[in-house]
Amino acid sequence: MKKTRLAALLRQIRLDANLTQSQLAEKIGQTQSYVSKYENGEQRLDLIELEAVCEAAGISLVGFVERYLEG
Repeated sequence: MKKTRLAALLRQIRLDANLTQSQLAEKIGQTQSYVSKYENGEQRLDLIELEAVCEAAGISLVGFVERYLEG
């Protein structure tokens, strides 16, 4: 359940930033399939990767965590 919620939030912040998976992947130095995997809950991000995703999407890491905790 939490894994699914986290994956959904990762997707939502990308969409809120008007980024495609490919655009986000380019910004964080990964492939589109990598972005797809973590948005589908198949891949986990470490803290450094999560920070890069947040920065690319224009949200602070603290803001991301707050949104996650809000549910």
